[in-house]
Amino acid sequence: MSGRELDWDNMPETYKQYPPDLKRVKLPEPDMEGGAPLFQLLKSRRSVRSFAPRALDAKILSQMLWAALGISLDAGQYQFRTAPSAGALYPVEMYILVNRVTGINPGIYYYDVQNHMLILLREGEFGRDMARAALGQGIIEKAPAVLIWSALVRRGMWKYEQRAYRYFYLDAGHIAQNAALAAVSLGMGSCQIGAFFDDEVNELLQLDGEKETALYMTAFGSLPQS
Repeated sequence: MSGRELDWDNMPETYKQYPPDLKRVKLPEPDMEGGAPLFQLLKSRRSVRSFAPRALDAKILSQMLWAALGISLDAGQYQFRTAPSAGALYPVEMYILVNRVTGINPGIYYYDVQNHMLILLREGEFGRDMARAALGQGIIEKAPAVLIWSALVRRGMWKYEQRAYRYFYLDAGHIAQNAALAAVSLGMGSCQIGAFFDDEVNELLQLDGEKETALYMTAFGSLPQS
């Protein structure tokens, strides 16, 4: 916490980079206006573990991703996000398990926050595998989409060393609350999930578990009709 200087020459990059040959999926532009009043959203938020079977509209997915962790203001050399982060380092990355989203093939995607687009990492049906990794929680297979957050360890430890591990989980909590409130605003349901086998989820996301490791999940979808 004190007694040392930051190594600015070796500061980690703010944005994770994937090879340019991977497939990109441009998302609809998010709507940054309107929505229900905040206190009404807080009052209405509940964990929802059952969803309607219909596919999710890509615009809804786009809105959820932006609300959770998107760029709220581009100030040139610096981009403000919708969620706070210790030291503005943003070590938490976001992945998406797509089960049923219109116009987007099922698979596992990375959210490119800088360009508000998806990067396809693995195409195919991975809902059952991800549910099995999450202690058999079938909600993950049945939800149209699941947000999965990871910590890019060096990005936080560069400044905070061991204390960074505390901040990873605080950051993930801020982001997950954004997603939960956005779901209510969009007339959707969501459920936050922290119970899973780290190694199995990391393998599905193609993470090594040391430099980057899974932290938290949110499954979401349309509310079932009563």
